[in-house]
Amino acid sequence: MFGIWFLPLSQLVTTTLLALPLSLYMAKIMDGQYKAPGFLRWFENRVSSGDQTWKQYAASLIIFNAVLFVFSYVVLSLQPHLPLNPRGLGMLWPTTILHTAISFCTNTDLQHYSGDVAFSNFSQIFFGLTNFFLSASIGFCSLAVIVRCFRSDKHMGNFFLDMWRVVMYLFLPVAFIFSLLWIQQGAPMTYQSAYTVSTLEPGAMGLDSNNQPKQQTIVVGPLGAFEPMKQLGTNGGGFFGMNSAHPFENPTATTNFLSCVGMMLFPYALVFMYGRMLKRMKHAWVIFSVMMTLMVGTIWWTIEFDTLKPNPGLTAHPVAETYQVLSAGAPGGKRDVVLPAVAGLPVDQHLGNLEGKEMRFGTSAGATFAAQTVDVTCGAVNAEHDSLNPIAALSPMVGMWLNCIYGGKGVGMINLLLFLVIGIFVAGQMVGRSPEYLGKKLGAREMKLAMIALLIHPIMILMPSGLFAATNWGLKAVSNPGPHGFSQMLYQFSSASANNGSAFDGLGVSFGLANNASPSPMAIPWDLATALVIMMSRFIPIIAPIALAGGLSIKKAAPFGLGTLRDDTLTFGGLLLATILIIGALLFLPVAALGPIADHLGPIPFGG
Repeated sequence: MFGIWFLPLSQLVTTTLLALPLSLYMAKIMDGQYKAPGFLRWFENRVSSGDQTWKQYAASLIIFNAVLFVFSYVVLSLQPHLPLNPRGLGMLWPTTILHTAISFCTNTDLQHYSGDVAFSNFSQIFFGLTNFFLSASIGFCSLAVIVRCFRSDKHMGNFFLDMWRVVMYLFLPVAFIFSLLWIQQGAPMTYQSAYTVSTLEPGAMGLDSNNQPKQQTIVVGPLGAFEPMKQLGTNGGGFFGMNSAHPFENPTATTNFLSCVGMMLFPYALVFMYGRMLKRMKHAWVIFSVMMTLMVGTIWWTIEFDTLKPNPGLTAHPVAETYQVLSAGAPGGKRDVVLPAVAGLPVDQHLGNLEGKEMRFGTSAGATFAAQTVDVTCGAVNAEHDSLNPIAALSPMVGMWLNCIYGGKGVGMINLLLFLVIGIFVAGQMVGRSPEYLGKKLGAREMKLAMIALLIHPIMILMPSGLFAATNWGLKAVSNPGPHGFSQMLYQFSSASANNGSAFDGLGVSFGLANNASPSPMAIPWDLATALVIMMSRFIPIIAPIALAGGLSIKKAAPFGLGTLRDDTLTFGGLLLATILIIGALLFLPVAALGPIADHLGPIPFGG
């Protein structure tokens, strides 16, 4: 029992201890106090286009993303004609290319394909790895300009200069260290595309047209460079369809531990960087503690209801039941489903629900990873989320719905600032005092921008989930009827809107390569819908808070008085935590009742 809890505890403590000194280095980089070698300063001076206002900074961010999208689309479209493609892979279907390009350049990496089946090594490197670095830096820069606005700096920096500093002075050296560790642990690092080998059991792969045993194709590539930045950048897009459950992406228990530390490292450090740049470390510790409370809660929930509970699908159902489910092809739109009486299977479940788990890392590793990867919007997985016990699956959904439990690099902290502003406004109204943050008054403009940025997230989850659940777009894509099928759709749009990238993989959303003769029937609507959700949910919650902070930058800070709500106390932490939980419950509790909670209560597929 101790081992089950020791894994997540050690990961959280290790990451916190590493994040503290790293945040000091990060603050120096973003404030221009780091002295780079001469040849790098030469490049740095040519990258900068001069000081920018917050509006120019935001415009540069959007333009850079547009260029990154075009580059990504072109690389994927030209895959058949580019090098490092000895397997002769073609291009993906155009809507899947559109979806994939948007997904990767927004740091979402929601994959409607399997990388080892659809991508050449050229695409993995020049599309995937390039986006891992660049898209991860954009949220980082967004938080930096917001901090400068809060400090009322005369100039808000330069977006392109900030990007250079983050990629060259921060991500590259840290990723290099992690890459050496991955290679030492056995991850492949090669430009070789695949090896063809004979299986130990002849004919295990079937027979060819000459009735001879087929050989096995083992796909390889530059995993040693690819995997660390996938985690460090909270990107999550897998080189293989199995993602971090694959032994090439995640060779050992050591790399699994480092995977978890890596995806949490920068989200943790950015909270402390925020405090250091504002010179308000006590305030940063309050925010960090609220986030840690929520993360510990989601980890505990997932382990408690998955690792420590049996799979209900393997237990006895002594009484037969008949129920109706929606079906577009049935008379009246519904069909009867009979759940027969089933005896319990002779399976020892003292280790909990093992379906869809990678057991090399321990029984709680899958549940721990599932909670952490959504809390920091990474999206990498080392277990099948669709196989989590229904009530345990509520935890990763909550992590995506709140979208501020550390979150991705910079954007998670930005999302929490929205809850913070709203909490301060409500508290100010309750005591009859003008709300203020960092000594600056929060007016109608700031509240409108905060609400726009906050509400786009539930709108982009609930509206398309309802639309697809009511049409063949969703009903013909789910692999399970009833609440679990609804949970599959709900999870997909939650992951898209939270820029997370994980999925309930039972959902049929993959068209595959353009010459695929049997694509998923509803792949195109899912490609287009989730691409739109990803784009809207990425940029509005970034641009609106930058505009909010830009408005505060021209306001004078008032001195603290007796009636000022201090932001570095336990009371403030309680206010912030309550604001997050109450708003989150009001927005998502009804849809949770239709999905994972109804799935848990039964009768399908596991309930009762």
